[in-house]
This record gives sequence, structure tokens and C-alpha cells, in this order.
Amino acid sequence: MATRAVQDRASAERPRELPFEASVGYQLRMANRATQRYLQSRIEPFGVTLGMWYFLRALWEADGLTQRELSRRIGTMEPTTLTALSAMERAGLVTRERDPKDRRKLNVLLTPKGRELEHVLLPLAAEVVEQATAGFSAEDRARFLAYLHAVQRNFADLPPDSGEDV
Repeated sequence: MATRAVQDRASAERPRELPFEASVGYQLRMANRATQRYLQSRIEPFGVTLGMWYFLRALWEADGLTQRELSRRIGTMEPTTLTALSAMERAGLVTRERDPKDRRKLNVLLTPKGRELEHVLLPLAAEVVEQATAGFSAEDRARFLAYLHAVQRNFADLPPDSGEDV
């Protein structure tokens, strides 16, 4: 009991050095979660999950990537990629074929069904972006994207264990 009272008093006396409203990490997370929920609601009627979405986007830009290339491009671990690709294969969106030049590699190829979804889902994604940036001028949107890119660049060269929790 006494320990809890001491903890409560210490917590009450300690100034909040980083309230959620001022935390870049928190604000990015909450904005991302809201965007993801809205995107999921738009693509789900077409049998596409968020997990599939990112792989489809990458394949629409560069069909035939290897599983490893997809993992790197999307930023997922290879077991996560394998799980997603298996689900996408079962859904008839992709096939995996041995690379003719290097039989150790598996290339991921869109099926006609997977390719056709590009024409349906990309406009929905554009609507999500429009909703996310409603009220932004074209200049504000460009600046906002530049700031997000800058945040990524600021962390790009840091070793994975160099930062403190935000």
C-alpha cells in the first residue's frame, strides 16, 4: 500500500516532459492508425487486407520482385512476407515462380485478378489521402510530405539501438 502511495505522489509531482500532444511518435502513430483503419474499410470489400495492400502496391510498381526484395521494399520480416504471400496466392492475387536465372529465388507475379485490382483500389487509396489531408492547400500537402520524408531520413542512418523510446 505504502509503495503505491509513494509511486502516485512521485508521478503527480513529476512534470510531464513530453505530453502526448507534443510527442511526434505518438502523433505519427495515431495518424497512421486512423489512416490504416479508413484504408482497410475501403479495400476490405474487395477481399484485400492491409497486409496484402502493401505487397500489391509494390508489385503494381514492379511485378516479379523476389520474396526478399518485397520484404525489403515493404519493411517486413521474411516470415511475415511468406504468410502474406501465401494468403495472396490462396486469394488468386499472385503466383510464385522460380527465377529462370537463379533457381534459388522465387519471383512473385501478379495474376490478372491482382493486376485488375490496381484500377479499383488505387483510386480508393487516393480518396484516403484526400480525406487525410482535407483542408490542406497543395503547398501544405507538399510540405507535410516533405516533413514526413525528413523524419524518415533523420532516422535512416541511426543504428537500431541508438534512440531512446519516444
